[in-house]
Amino acid sequence: MTAIQGTRHTGSIAIIGALFFIIGFFTWINGPLITFVRLAFDLNEVNAFLVLMVFYLSYFFLALPAAALLKVTGMKKGLAASLFVMAIGAALFGEFSTQRWYPGALGGLFVIGGGLALLQTAVNPYISILGPIESGAQRIAVMGICNKVAGMLAPLVLGAVVLHGIGDLSTQVGAADPATKAALLNEFAAKIHTPYLVMAGVLVVLSIAILFSPLPELKPSEVNAERSAGGAAAGRRSVFQFPHLWLGVLCLFVYVGVEVLAGDAIGTYGNGFGLPLDETKFFTSFTLGAMLCGYVAGLIAIPRFISQERYLSVSAVLGLLFAIGALLTQGYVSVGFVAALGFANAMMWPAIWPLTIKGLGRFTETGSALLVMGIAGGAIIPQLFAVLKQHYDFQWVFAALTVPCYLYILFYALYGHRVGTADKTAFTHDDRVPAKQ
Repeated sequence: MTAIQGTRHTGSIAIIGALFFIIGFFTWINGPLITFVRLAFDLNEVNAFLVLMVFYLSYFFLALPAAALLKVTGMKKGLAASLFVMAIGAALFGEFSTQRWYPGALGGLFVIGGGLALLQTAVNPYISILGPIESGAQRIAVMGICNKVAGMLAPLVLGAVVLHGIGDLSTQVGAADPATKAALLNEFAAKIHTPYLVMAGVLVVLSIAILFSPLPELKPSEVNAERSAGGAAAGRRSVFQFPHLWLGVLCLFVYVGVEVLAGDAIGTYGNGFGLPLDETKFFTSFTLGAMLCGYVAGLIAIPRFISQERYLSVSAVLGLLFAIGALLTQGYVSVGFVAALGFANAMMWPAIWPLTIKGLGRFTETGSALLVMGIAGGAIIPQLFAVLKQHYDFQWVFAALTVPCYLYILFYALYGHRVGTADKTAFTHDDRVPAKQ
């Protein structure tokens, strides 16, 4: 029976790993999509960055409805539904982009984000309770690696299939008369149609496959019932009685903001130095490569050599140093410091999440949904960068946004996660850690 259960757990983990690959692909393809929409729809930077705002705001608006839906459908059907919603969004984005109707394309991205909000709300607690707690860290690290490998591949695939030769095309468009310009942009926009239809088809197939997969139907509230009994949640009647939760939601908000800024806005950052479009379209992959290294380092170090909250402190300090390094250097070196932020950011999600939901008891699911809403930081902070760089030096704007965020993350790691908790002792590695977006 132990061998059979082990095989089932391995198969289930492999399926969830595939879902995290999908999350990573659709999340980190947004960076090169900014380059695509800016040319295809003839936009300025501020409007092009609406790609990130619309995508990440969907988490804010749909996380709580997603949690409510999961209580009706269960985890397994919820996972399948999320993939089907994403398929609809992918088809809409491909179709409206081909027609060069930007509001429709943004609507498609919002639907994709909505599907991801449902998927995140289901899959994060699912992987944390799938299998024995002793192997939780290994499962989380594997999920993160799946996510970041997909994130590295997404810009490369879109760059090769859709954005190939974009530098020359941009020059041609700038010199063309209105009729020729429209023809060139229509032809370029049409390149996105087939890839997104293929992605939509794959998502539908995977949605059906999930329904008939051997994934067990787990209920987090039941699995965590024993751990919640008599805990810090005893005697508390509202999530508003957990100040460390709300400080943690803000911490996740600023973390996702700087993560998306370093990953999706790095191409725009490189363009600020006059670096060619045919190079900057791949820069997101460099940040994701650094994040992958950060996951490996975290897997090796935690908890063997350093505790999780202490590692979060170190990560915040590294983020501060890399952000300052980007400010004080120029060109490719400065871009390299921005990419290195991926290493600093890598283990922040699995550190912030458990520190925030510790002791919530029966409020754990609501707290998790609030944390998913915090992903909206990826909408606000990069958009501030796009707006402010129109008026101020882009390097100073980048530093002015990132440095305060890393200072707050450092505060939360050192003190904020203990505010209002009954247990003032250090957080240990035995608590379960949901995996990354």
